[in-house]
Amino acid sequence: MRRLLSFSRIIDRFSTRLGQIVAWGLLAAILVSAANATIRKIFNMSSNSWLELQWVLFGIVFLLCSPWTLLSNEHIRIDIVNNLLPKRVRNMIDLVGHALFLLPLCILMIIMSYPFFVRSFLINEQSGNAGGLPQWPAKALPLIGFTLLFFQAISELIKRIAIMRGRLADTPSGGGHHAAAEEEAKRLLAELTAESH
Repeated sequence: MRRLLSFSRIIDRFSTRLGQIVAWGLLAAILVSAANATIRKIFNMSSNSWLELQWVLFGIVFLLCSPWTLLSNEHIRIDIVNNLLPKRVRNMIDLVGHALFLLPLCILMIIMSYPFFVRSFLINEQSGNAGGLPQWPAKALPLIGFTLLFFQAISELIKRIAIMRGRLADTPSGGGHHAAAEEEAKRLLAELTAESH
């Protein structure tokens, strides 16, 4: 289990670092979008490549930050119901959900997106719009994104099993990279409470 947790930590560090870097693509997409709108209004001109670039940047952020989102336990769930359940039940739901739904979805998307990307790459597919961008880099994003999400799902399964075996602290973030920060926050809060009394 120790080797698996080490492997999980490597995946977590990679997902965190990649997410922190790629998240800046959202700012780039906003700036490109604002520049496009400004130029269109002021100079009455537009560029298909810049319009397509803002969508590619959004796709990069959405697909390549998804492993970081899963790691940070920020993915969509019904928190009202989830928070009412005992931790053991939540752990089982996460274990079953990751194993029976997330991993098969990732595998299916990898299998389906690979030929989609390869065909586009081999013919050097270009945009159908005049002056647009090449299409194959954008078509690589689902393949890359779901591959990274697959590995993060494996990491989450490893951590969930370790939590259920008592090898890892069960925290709101699922024993992931936030666990140490959460424990430190609890310690500081306890110290502040003790000092105020």
